[in-house]
Amino acid sequence: MCAAKIGLVLDCVDLEGLARFWSEALGLEPLGYVENYALLASSEGSLPKLLLQKVSEPKMTKNRMHLDIETAHVDAEVRRLEAIGARRLEKRPRSEHGNHWVVMADPEGNEFCVCDGGAGG
Repeated sequence: MCAAKIGLVLDCVDLEGLARFWSEALGLEPLGYVENYALLASSEGSLPKLLLQKVSEPKMTKNRMHLDIETAHVDAEVRRLEAIGARRLEKRPRSEHGNHWVVMADPEGNEFCVCDGGAGG
């Protein structure tokens, strides 16, 4: 059995701005900043740590991996995330195999989805 944990690393240009966004979006606490890094974690340890890494180049192409924010209230969560700087990438929500989701991007264009995790069907 593997006892490994997962940690996520996200490249960014605006380290402090993206740390604020993801901290508020996911309810993570900023644990600290060291040079080109900011570490965010949930206070109870229920979510993976998110390490933001400042890089010089902006995001250029589609993410190969993305986060899904699962919630029973997709539309309300989309509105909350738009209010803190996210934007929809598509006008209409998607539905497939009993799942309902909205494709979004953080302030630097990193794609993520807000989905119901299959609760819709």
